[in-house]
Amino acid sequence: MPHSPQDKKKALLRVRRILGQTEALERALEAGADCAPVLVQLAAIRGAVNGLMSEILESHIREELGALPEADDRHTRLAQDMTALVRTYLK
Repeated sequence: MPHSPQDKKKALLRVRRILGQTEALERALEAGADCAPVLVQLAAIRGAVNGLMSEILESHIREELGALPEADDRHTRLAQDMTALVRTYLK
């Protein structure tokens, strides 16, 4: 969970955008939209959710590894490697 006010605000804005996308998807389904636009909307929602998940996971990794009393360069490198892995996996 983002703890700084700025990170929290940023995460909430992303959630609201995702909510708007899902509401648009709901309207398209109710209207009987063609499959292609629905699939495009689903892909956009999936990308937005993955982006939010990546952001929150990265924040968690940085906070947890940075909070260790013995945090050093090794922990910093490990946090960077883990966040790069998360970004790659959630693309």
